Amino acid sequence: MSKKFLIFVVAVILILGGWAYYQLYIPLNSGTSEKIFTIERGSGLSVIASQLKQEGLIKSKTAFSFYVFISGGQYKLKTGEYSISSSMSISEIANKIIKGDIKGIKITIIEGWNINDIAKYLDEKGIFSKESFLQAIVPSKEIVKEFDFLIDKPEKNNLEGYLFPDTYWITDKTDVNEFVRMMLNNFNNKVTPEMREEIYSQEKMIFEIVTMASIIEKEVATEQDRQIVSGIFWRRLESHIPLQSCATVAYALGIDKWRYTINDTQVNSPYNTYKYAGLPAGPISNPGISAINAAIHPKETGYLYFLSKPDGETVFSRTLKEHNLAIQRYLK
Repeated sequence: MSKKFLIFVVAVILILGGWAYYQLYIPLNSGTSEKIFTIERGSGLSVIASQLKQEGLIKSKTAFSFYVFISGGQYKLKTGEYSISSSMSISEIANKIIKGDIKGIKITIIEGWNINDIAKYLDEKGIFSKESFLQAIVPSKEIVKEFDFLIDKPEKNNLEGYLFPDTYWITDKTDVNEFVRMMLNNFNNKVTPEMREEIYSQEKMIFEIVTMASIIEKEVATEQDRQIVSGIFWRRLESHIPLQSCATVAYALGIDKWRYTINDTQVNSPYNTYKYAGLPAGPISNPGISAINAAIHPKETGYLYFLSKPDGETVFSRTLKEHNLAIQRYLK
């Protein structure tokens, strides 16, 4: 082989390599916004490549097809809606479609929402119907086995309390059962082994902690107040004094009000902690990590009573006399 021919071959390789790198790894444009690109069911590689080229997202449909082919992804391209920009390279776009990284809907489950709040939100968003969600949170035996933190939950109870509030991404492939699993997985990750060990060392059950946290979540907002309220509630339980939480009355009635009447507090429900001593029959909301931590780590004080002023400030009292004076001062 002559020296000139060898130089020619090397030059060709370098040119082809440069061309391939430019086509596959350099975006068409920079700084452009994403647009929705839809791949219909039954679309093959050539159709997808042509559509990407037509919509101005790639430089070359040949280069796109070549990359997908050498990646072994020609039979793995997923249908659905994708967020794609011409500031993405062919390799990035191709890998996104091969992986099925479909555009999702961001939803946020708020701390303190109960199952009906979540069901209403999902229904209004057009994601899942109320009925399908409420049916999905009735746990099967398989779910209880899969998530061991549910073992001490009464069998008759649904998953209220364990649906961890957070921001989630839902795609058109996410069904309601998968979404429930996402929330349970989140709970499983957030309530760490160390937290569980501390719960067991206190000779408590996770179910008790979640139930207490769900009340704390609804009663007070700040972390400091939550720890004090946790101490008050655990102390009342130990002293066989009813919790008398208005949040549990709200759950029993299914109505949120600023003030509850004496008649309200007499509603016959196992969730009414005015009428029945001890913890309610189960969680009354889905608490966040702050309320769960407060339930695990109560602050011991001399207080037995508290109330929330109209401005949200919490007023604590040691005796019933002090508490009644606080009611007269702040709530009348």
